[in-house]
Amino acid sequence: MRILVTGKDGQVGGALQDIAASRDDLEVIALDRQALDITDKQAVLDCVAVSDCDAVINAAAYTAVDKAEEDRETAFAVNRDASGFLAEACADKNIPLIHISTDFVFDGRKSGAYQEDDLCAPLGIYGQSKLEGEQRINRVGGKYLILRTAWVFGGKANFVNTMKRLAKDRPEISVVADQRGGPTAAQDIAACLLVMADKAIEPDFADWGIYHYVGAPSVSWYEFASEILKDYPGVTVNPIPTSGYPTPAARPANSVLDCTKIQTVFGLTQPDWRQRL
Repeated sequence: MRILVTGKDGQVGGALQDIAASRDDLEVIALDRQALDITDKQAVLDCVAVSDCDAVINAAAYTAVDKAEEDRETAFAVNRDASGFLAEACADKNIPLIHISTDFVFDGRKSGAYQEDDLCAPLGIYGQSKLEGEQRINRVGGKYLILRTAWVFGGKANFVNTMKRLAKDRPEISVVADQRGGPTAAQDIAACLLVMADKAIEPDFADWGIYHYVGAPSVSWYEFASEILKDYPGVTVNPIPTSGYPTPAARPANSVLDCTKIQTVFGLTQPDWRQRL
């Protein structure tokens, strides 16, 4: 299987390359921004057309949630427009596009876990740009799979490493306790994407659409931080409300995603994020 991957230097992009390095039956052509500007429509069409790949995984995204509130143009160019360009390129070549989306398409006000067909209502520019990216892909049609995930960790810049860095200098750390979600390791997301790609290239595959995949069990940011720092006895983790840590962009209070559909179609169960720590 030969897969073109955007977002070479991101958490998931890096994990996909790591997996490919250990498999003889998988070739990943990973591209960074310099190799392919995904906001350039013609460049995207040309790249996919000559790539000789079986599928495309779009692991590139504008993920600076707070910065997006001021940098709206870039957020929409990367998360919305580029997604549509990739969908068009894949449709032209009749190959699957597997695209990563986010829990931020929801407003977090639901009491239970979000299912794929629940109403989307983003709270900020990042979530809105990702939602419109999903909508662009859907409008293009063709063979596509959208994977919504949340609370990704596994690369250099993520919540786990931030907590460990802060623990070196602070005896107390305050962490939001009224936002809940499923921490998800980049390695698990990458493995999931490859299972989806393997199925998607089968001639008779027909279960296209949106899927949810996050780690279990669901926890608050405070509980996640407490687990991360359980081996730091000199550090106290204090729970605080969202109002105690104001940010330019609002976050959904409930980011718990129902993963029943992906288990039914692809046989993928939720990974235990604690094993990845």
